[in-house]
Amino acid sequence: MSSSSGRSSSAGGTLERDVTAEELRLPRPPGFIRRFWARHPLVADVLIALVCLALSLTPATLVAPGEPPSLGASIGIGILVLLACALLLRRRRWPTVALIASYAVTVAYLLALDPAGGPLLIVTSYGMAVYRSTRTAWIGFGIGMGVLTLLAAALQLSGALPLPSAINAVLGQFVLALIGTLIGANVGGRKRYVEAIIDRSRQLLVERDQQARLAASAERARIAREMHDVVSHSLTVIVALSEGAAATPDPGRAKDASTAAAATARGALGEMRAMLGVLRDGDADAPLAPTRPVDPRTTVAAAQQAGYPVALTVAGETRLPEPVEFAIGRIVQEGVTNAMRHAPLATVVSVRIDRSVDPVVVEIVNDAAADTTSPGGYGLRGLAERVTHVGGTLDAGPTGTGGWRLRAQFPQTSMSSTSGGSASTPPDAQEDA
Repeated sequence: MSSSSGRSSSAGGTLERDVTAEELRLPRPPGFIRRFWARHPLVADVLIALVCLALSLTPATLVAPGEPPSLGASIGIGILVLLACALLLRRRRWPTVALIASYAVTVAYLLALDPAGGPLLIVTSYGMAVYRSTRTAWIGFGIGMGVLTLLAAALQLSGALPLPSAINAVLGQFVLALIGTLIGANVGGRKRYVEAIIDRSRQLLVERDQQARLAASAERARIAREMHDVVSHSLTVIVALSEGAAATPDPGRAKDASTAAAATARGALGEMRAMLGVLRDGDADAPLAPTRPVDPRTTVAAAQQAGYPVALTVAGETRLPEPVEFAIGRIVQEGVTNAMRHAPLATVVSVRIDRSVDPVVVEIVNDAAADTTSPGGYGLRGLAERVTHVGGTLDAGPTGTGGWRLRAQFPQTSMSSTSGGSASTPPDAQEDA
């Protein structure tokens, strides 16, 4: 058995390595020469400029057929070639200027000497497509070749240039410019595509971090809301029971109050363990869903046992979607807890749940709120978020007669959309989804 499991685990490890290698297959890194040129662009530009200078000055030593070379023309062409080759050192920042200078050298050779030229056009056309844009490179190619063709045609018609020489001049420069533009369009397109992918990857990293922060913030808010609901209500009931047990002279009633306080504490502890179990890494027994809906009857019974005049009225027996039931249980829990804490002199705390109407109404009213001017705390804020999530509305405020009212409504339309999810998923689980 052990050897079989060892073979299976070895096969699984091999398969995992193969899948990882397949998923992480990356292009081969650039070779030594490409890395050198990428790290030393100035060296590459200087070498290219020197090669172009040597090959472009060579035609200047040729003599046009039947015409002796002019010293002024030779000097002018040489200076123009030197200037054009010097601009190659700035071809990454000034590709348009370098392209215009190369066409000027070609026109100068066409006007003064036997039509010939060096590799300037192929280099500058390539640079135009890579460092500017493919569209601009093709526009420059069309304009330059158009001007060169018109000039060669004018020279041929005037008899200054034989037809074969004019055709060779235009065709030769056309081929050089076309090769440079095609290669540059290919390299430039790939360069811009890679840059776009890198930019998009950076944006995705930023968005991923933002989503992670938002998810962490939402989870913190959910945990804080659940902690408040569980701890606040349970501790309020435990404090009331403990004070009652300490104040009563009847040992039996004191024992019952202490027992009820212990039961409430155990229930709160179990609910907190169920709620926080999902935060324990590696705990296979931890539940994967938040706590189940709180029964309003349990909340009212605990408050009554603590000696508070809480009365529960339920109309209708319609079973609502679980997210709505969860919200109703928390609303009753928060309303009764607030009444116990802030209305200790209340003669009645009325809890009403009407399931027979549309919208469904949950209302908690007391007749002796201690302070009706203090702003709402975390509990009411959490209830508002919970009620809004399931499509309901929440209203909390003084009654005008010295009391306090907490009222929530849940339209039937919002319940139908809420019940479209899992029937056993509380609202916070849907938020996490």
